[in-house]
Amino acid sequence: MADDSAPMVEKSEGPPAKKGSKEESEPFQQNAGGLQRSIGLLGCAALLVGTIIGSGIFASPRSVSNYAQSPGASLVIWAGCGILAMLASLSYCELGTMFPNASGGEYHYLKEAFGDIPAFLYAYVQVLVVRPSQLAIIALTCGNYIIVAAQLDENTQMYSKIIAACVIAIILTVNCLSVKWATVLQVFFTAAKLIAVIMIIVTGIVRLVQGHTDQMTDAFNGTSSSISDIGYAFYGGLWAYDGWNNLNYVTEELKNPIRDLPLAIMSGIPFVTMCYVLVNIAYFTVLSSGAMAKDSAVAVTLANRLYGVMWWCIPVLVACSTFGAANGSAFTSGRIVFVAARGGHMPRLLAMIHRERRTPLPALMFTCFVAWMMLIPESSNFISLVNYFNFAAWTFYGATMAALLWLRIRQPERKRPYKVFILLPIIVFLCAIYLVVAPFYDYPMQSTYCLLFILSGLIFYAAFIKWQIFPRCCLSCFDALTYKIQVMVDLKMPNEEEEGEEVEMNPPEM
Repeated sequence: MADDSAPMVEKSEGPPAKKGSKEESEPFQQNAGGLQRSIGLLGCAALLVGTIIGSGIFASPRSVSNYAQSPGASLVIWAGCGILAMLASLSYCELGTMFPNASGGEYHYLKEAFGDIPAFLYAYVQVLVVRPSQLAIIALTCGNYIIVAAQLDENTQMYSKIIAACVIAIILTVNCLSVKWATVLQVFFTAAKLIAVIMIIVTGIVRLVQGHTDQMTDAFNGTSSSISDIGYAFYGGLWAYDGWNNLNYVTEELKNPIRDLPLAIMSGIPFVTMCYVLVNIAYFTVLSSGAMAKDSAVAVTLANRLYGVMWWCIPVLVACSTFGAANGSAFTSGRIVFVAARGGHMPRLLAMIHRERRTPLPALMFTCFVAWMMLIPESSNFISLVNYFNFAAWTFYGATMAALLWLRIRQPERKRPYKVFILLPIIVFLCAIYLVVAPFYDYPMQSTYCLLFILSGLIFYAAFIKWQIFPRCCLSCFDALTYKIQVMVDLKMPNEEEEGEEVEMNPPEM
């Protein structure tokens, strides 16, 4: 646990709970009939680090260099993204420990602070577009690196999509069978990706010692002065850090969320930031900023130039890295669907869990199904996808910071085991405003399309949640289908044992 001397976090007011009291034990109680508390500190660290370090550090250097236009600015942006992710995650520590029995991250916080509409808009964007597209992009990246390692030259796009679909299928199977298996898988692939990162860092150190420092001389020459370009450069870097908030999606499944959530964040994110900066320094010992801006597989280029016959090590390890990131993405994405359905903002079927394994099987299957659908059309430009993803993400990150500040005003008496210094969420909120507003200056159409898509959720909220315009016959048919799936797959509502009542749906009348 963080001690009293921690500079960014202050203990909440009020006397401590007595040992063995209800106040102390309640946050860690088993969720009866629901998701199991099976993720310990090692699992927390593996889920956090393993989800953050994925495809981003091997693909995003191109985006950052393209907009920053100098090695010095690129390194500053990579470090700045790490600092911003750290400040935001510390703010999320307060929210996560305020609601240790509520998974879902931003969905729950927005609903608690501002009500149903912002929570629904968040779920609408995340469930239908952001999370499945993230999973699809990471799986495709995994497929691309496997193809590079196998040296396949023909029909590479088709092969990468087939491999990506298989990756998603394997991850879905493991996550549906057992939370413990999914956690073990995450720990294993986190170790594999750290080997790749360490190899590149050591290579960079050796190159620096050998005198390959040309890019470090006058490192800021040619830096872009456009506020939009700097904003999009941050988008590229923040894509690589995405996942810093993933533990907040699974707080119901952490064995000791009040201890493990802050501890994993305070150790994991600085470690990732250090790795990212050192990896980019290693890249600059081999490539110029201009060359990196044109290279979508910088790590493979480094391996081809320096590792000789062992060049294949890097694409294999990067494939392992992206596989682990895809596993973490699917794990947390399924929880967002599950929590949104439990809150009444998605079909009731998606809020059910497997009776024996206690995994949110329908929610996981829905997320992976949408990701499979996104593999069918032609792949979009990586930089464009990242820009759309980050615009939507930081819109809701900023809203979550506003929720934290609003809860400080509305609920000052609520117990806060970790209470961040008030300036931190304010800084993150201002940065979020910049990251959302700045791209409008030079790229108004991209930003407008993304904003319109977010606001289009209001139509669906009014039609299907507020006024429920579905005809009665359609609802009866859907209830009948839900009942058949529930019986066939052996599903139940998560609160069935808690409330001591029969929640299994009766066969609906047609």
